[in-house]
Amino acid sequence: MLSVLKNAMNQVKNSDEVLVGRQIENDPVIEGLITDLVDEVHVHNDGIIGIRPAQPELADAFKSRMESVAKLRGRPLYHPYIGTGAGNGPFVELEDGSVKIDLINGIGIHLMGHSHPRVIKAAIRGAISDIVMQGNLQPNKEYLKLSEKLVQIASRKSRLRHVWFSTCGTMANENALKMARQKNSPARFVFAMQNAFAGRSTMMAEVTDNTAYRQGLPEYNEILRIPSYDKRDPQSIEKAVRAMKDQYAKHEEDVSCFVFEPMLGEGGFQPTPREFFIPLLDFCKQNKIAVWADEVQTFARTGEYFAYETLDLGEYIDIVTIAKTVQLGATLYTEEYNPKPGLIAGTFSGSGSSMLAGLEILNMLDEGYLGPKGRIQQIHHQFISGLNRLNETTCKGLVSDAGGMGLMIAFTPFQGKKEQVETLIKKLFQNGMIAFSCGKDPVRIRFLIPAIIQDQDIELALQIVEKSIQQGI
Repeated sequence: MLSVLKNAMNQVKNSDEVLVGRQIENDPVIEGLITDLVDEVHVHNDGIIGIRPAQPELADAFKSRMESVAKLRGRPLYHPYIGTGAGNGPFVELEDGSVKIDLINGIGIHLMGHSHPRVIKAAIRGAISDIVMQGNLQPNKEYLKLSEKLVQIASRKSRLRHVWFSTCGTMANENALKMARQKNSPARFVFAMQNAFAGRSTMMAEVTDNTAYRQGLPEYNEILRIPSYDKRDPQSIEKAVRAMKDQYAKHEEDVSCFVFEPMLGEGGFQPTPREFFIPLLDFCKQNKIAVWADEVQTFARTGEYFAYETLDLGEYIDIVTIAKTVQLGATLYTEEYNPKPGLIAGTFSGSGSSMLAGLEILNMLDEGYLGPKGRIQQIHHQFISGLNRLNETTCKGLVSDAGGMGLMIAFTPFQGKKEQVETLIKKLFQNGMIAFSCGKDPVRIRFLIPAIIQDQDIELALQIVEKSIQQGI
């Protein structure tokens, strides 16, 4: 009788504990406080509606802060940028009092722009959890919700069935490489594209095709380079396939995986057609080489959740890595590449705030942003047509080769020389726009456009490009 009573008491206790968590989640008072807080923040940010010059009275203090950051980092920031924490859509306020139109978004993290009420609200809900950082050993329900969403959207057009979180895209890529090597052990070589970028860990710097990013690092000689797509070369596909076959002939069963970006990010935002990838992927499948799509930058930007959906490559994919938009890193993989216990772990998987914010962004994308007639494609066409118009009129021949996929847009200014591009990026910043570069020979101006940008703000951005180009002539 006593044991029955103890069991009953434990059941009541456990029920109360579950109820407490649900009460916090659904408490109308807490929800009201969160809503009031977000509304109050929006009131402050509502006046940030366009470009604003720096305020002279803040110049000395801002310069001092910039010098402090440079001293602490050991080098200055690329842009004179320290944000106040205030922003509105594509616009962000800096500590010097200026407001810029942000078309690089921290290299693509802020897909929904600055201070989006729904994203902030989701982040606050995550922040009032019992812990700040969640781990792969002890996750909370936010971990489950985001996992379910990612697997659900990934598995619609692929064989991907599992997901593992990490703190960034580089670590997501490290996990992907370990999965591929373990499954295909003892194979160690990696097929990777010319002009690829994979991250800045020791191994991902090796995968990255930029010697400047691994100065002083040892050479492991484990990467087999495949020529990237060149639309100017009618033999581009044949050259890539021949290179893959030739490399494989030298190493045969010692190739573990083929990693590719559906569109090169750092490599220049030059779209790659589906027909370029197909013979390469067919060859990998025939030889049991893992196919790994690095979507750290393309994820959620190409008009679908995944660029492999946009290019209809899902049947080939074994592993996909993402980050940025989803506010943490994630590696998605098929059952065949599900790793053995202990291979991938890590104390941190991400904060509750990042998980709920990432989940909210994914849900928002389903509300008219995706598909051939979705808002992402509308933004792409308006921006590209605007750049082409400049190239044909007021900036004739100086805004060439505008292109990209979805919200990833780039053009070649002037002759695409590095010094010209660096000067133009600084001029754009002075005129109120934050941009960045990509590619080499030519170097290009790149934009990672926020999905919430309005038509009038696209026109404003084009006006700044026009003004800056003309100032550089």
